[in-house]
Amino acid sequence: MTGPLSKKRIVLGVTGSIACYKSIDLASKFTQAGAEVDVILTDSATKFVTPLSFKSITHRQVVTNIFDINSELAVNHVALAEQADIFVIAPASANTIAKLANGLSDNALLTSVLATKSPIVIAPAMDANMFENAATQRNVATLMSDGMFIAGPAKGRLASGLTGLGRMVEPRDLVGVTEMVLGKNGDFSGKRIVVSAGGTQEAIDPVRTISNRSSGKMGYAIAEAARNRGATVTLVSAPTALPDLVGVRTIKIESALEMKEVLGEECNDAHSIIMAAAVADWRPVRTLKSKAKKSNKETWKINLTKNPDIIANIDSISSKESGNIVKVGFAAESENIIENSSAKISKKGLDFIVANDITAADSGFSVDTNKVTIIHADGTIEKLPLMSKYEVGNAILDRVKTGLDFK
Repeated sequence: MTGPLSKKRIVLGVTGSIACYKSIDLASKFTQAGAEVDVILTDSATKFVTPLSFKSITHRQVVTNIFDINSELAVNHVALAEQADIFVIAPASANTIAKLANGLSDNALLTSVLATKSPIVIAPAMDANMFENAATQRNVATLMSDGMFIAGPAKGRLASGLTGLGRMVEPRDLVGVTEMVLGKNGDFSGKRIVVSAGGTQEAIDPVRTISNRSSGKMGYAIAEAARNRGATVTLVSAPTALPDLVGVRTIKIESALEMKEVLGEECNDAHSIIMAAAVADWRPVRTLKSKAKKSNKETWKINLTKNPDIIANIDSISSKESGNIVKVGFAAESENIIENSSAKISKKGLDFIVANDITAADSGFSVDTNKVTIIHADGTIEKLPLMSKYEVGNAILDRVKTGLDFK
């Protein structure tokens, strides 16, 4: 299984900030994602962290001194800059940001940045007053105009004990930023993809709901894959425990009717709708305004009414740019998978449907893998092997792209 950072060469620049400890975690996450990570530490950074920490994680040489004749990477820092797929400077101190904005190159990191043509991500970390200072804001604006991506900073508790805007973006989010920046000119650049995810919750009363076991992982994986291929992505998500995706506009809803309303609006100018959400088929006829109390009765009858078929009702909606929208449905089945799923294609007006066996331990709910069958409107059936949900997401997008090429 491969991910978006597999075999990518990332140069991680680390500058002097107490947030340096986060950069160790970031190097670890990049390495675990399959990237080759070369670390350059400024002299100030070595006051907070050691080269050994990074070497132990990346298993690669760490550059600290451009004049170190015993360091192959230091001597060949220009080659390192040329080979990099992306530069990530995290944390980026106010001092380094100022030097970058003015084209200075008095250390190995700055020299390498000047020599690279790869995209550059800057993650500022400093006291809030320092970040809000007019000079820093001017320098940040210069870096943005130069095409560098500024990630953060985040608001929170700072080393000074104060709370403000100056915290380095968390490593997990920086991984997402890195993936997004690497893929911004991908094959879905200029395309708008709408994805639904999670299981809707239909309220019985203020406490109880009718829902299902969907974790939302498949929908989030599709949204992530689309983002990493350059698409502008809107994710309409029912309640889930999953964290928000960096660079993905997420609209959170609860019920099927809320999802229907939001998707109706979002699909007006979309190129594709991928309906991965597990929408409840039924909802209570009446939602109680106060919590239903226990009684001596042994049973409790709740009258249900059918929810609308959301994706079927998107038939009349077409993209302003691409003509008819490419519609992808999902079918979670426990028996007669091909027959049951195929019947939904014409009924819902789908280009294709993605079916999976929810009884399989490795492709049901709450797991990171899936084994799906893609059934096309023309009757073509593709059985895909067991893959990560991210890989399944890319397989779906490959087929969406084919549909877009003809619309």
